[in-house]
Amino acid sequence: MKTFICITLSMFSVLAYANDNFAACGNNEQARLLAEMIIKDAEQQRSVIRCNKLLTKVATDKAQLMVKSGLVMHNLGGSPNERLREVNYQLPSYYGGAMSNQVEAIAGGYSDAEDVWDGFKNSFGHRQHLLGEIDFYREQDELGIAFVRKWESPHVEYWAVYLTKGFKKNQSNPFAGKKLPNKGTLILIEPSKLQIKPEVQQPN
Repeated sequence: MKTFICITLSMFSVLAYANDNFAACGNNEQARLLAEMIIKDAEQQRSVIRCNKLLTKVATDKAQLMVKSGLVMHNLGGSPNERLREVNYQLPSYYGGAMSNQVEAIAGGYSDAEDVWDGFKNSFGHRQHLLGEIDFYREQDELGIAFVRKWESPHVEYWAVYLTKGFKKNQSNPFAGKKLPNKGTLILIEPSKLQIKPEVQQPN
């Protein structure tokens, strides 16, 4: 009996520790669940993705800004790349500046982590970014996610994901001379929410 209790407690501790691994990845349970789905997806091309509290804070601020404006838009208050630089997150020097987005995925109207992850995976540009399906994205290894819900807002649910590469001293540009991907205005909105709120059918 004692042996069984010890084994059970041991298994519980392992599970608790595994859940703690994603604590810095999201601002709430649903955001952390999405982080776990991204990291553990069988088609994930990266070998390592680390949770970053600063990225989670930036994602939370962005999600709240989208709620306040009622818009799902990358360039609210500046481009995603510049948003990170403004909070002293050091991006590699070869990442774009004003109006560039090589780090952010956003979505509106998806009710839970499973729902939005399915949406992201079925969107070509988001899939490339979040699963690291091309070389530029594959080297990105730091993650932060936010999920905010407000019933009175046009899309109700708002998601912001930051997945990027941090700065390292003396790093070279492995993509010199190549055109870098730029997600620009690529966003994800759950179709049924567009039917409920026809005035948001044409996001900027």
